[in-house]
Amino acid sequence: MTKFNMQKLREQTTPFDASEYIDDPGTQAELLSDALASGKARVIAHALGMIARARGMSDIARTTGLSRGSLYAALNEEGNPSLDTVMKVIAALELELRADAKDAAA
Repeated sequence: MTKFNMQKLREQTTPFDASEYIDDPGTQAELLSDALASGKARVIAHALGMIARARGMSDIARTTGLSRGSLYAALNEEGNPSLDTVMKVIAALELELRADAKDAAA
């Protein structure tokens, strides 16, 4: 493929954004539960970011009192939000965190 064709191809594509497909609270809660089950901070931050984008980052920023920029920075795969930020976002998203004892047989 020539450079011209590659450039044309790039112009016709848009980045995939999963937040466009998680538009109901049940799906969002399931996404966050799966992220929490991973035990990986980056996965949890990214899931919170997707849910916040799906709900409207401006609204989440207004509710939490945090800036949109700081939320975008904290809630991505490279972000490392403080526990305070996580809890504010969880509250703004009207979600709950719960803890269950690990199964002793696992």
